[in-house]
Amino acid sequence: MKIAFLDRDGTINLDYPDKDWKYIQRPVLLDGAIRGMKYLNERGFEIIIVSNQYIIGEGIITVEQFNSFHNQLLEILAINNIIVLDSFICPHSRTDSCKCCKPKIGLILQAIEKYPNIDLSQSIMCGDSISDFECAKTIGLKFYGINFGENRIKNLSDISIFVK
Repeated sequence: MKIAFLDRDGTINLDYPDKDWKYIQRPVLLDGAIRGMKYLNERGFEIIIVSNQYIIGEGIITVEQFNSFHNQLLEILAINNIIVLDSFICPHSRTDSCKCCKPKIGLILQAIEKYPNIDLSQSIMCGDSISDFECAKTIGLKFYGINFGENRIKNLSDISIFVK
């Protein structure tokens, strides 16, 4: 199974300064997110969202606020016929010594444990931060960076430049 591991905030939806997240009620999708995710689905990629959410562990938002936002995002994607296989989230604070906060590879390992037929050699990762890049590099995934890196793309729809 080939997977497109996608970061969430800053890759699929608009990101905000940490302190502002407590006021955010609804997801705003980034330009090209729908088009890019549809393209990946059409090319046989299952989509898995992998996201650091230390703002939960640091008390900026509650688990309920996170779930409300994330479920709304998944509903928007489903309405647009985008299939998201699963989401793996790190809710720990930045000072916790967890194994899942990117750049650590714990979220990817959780996905592999749940879906053992994932083929990392056929899978990719896309994100907007150095922690996403380092996670991909550590586990051997081809990486596409939103506005940075060697395989730089402006938004998810530009993934079609590289992934055929």
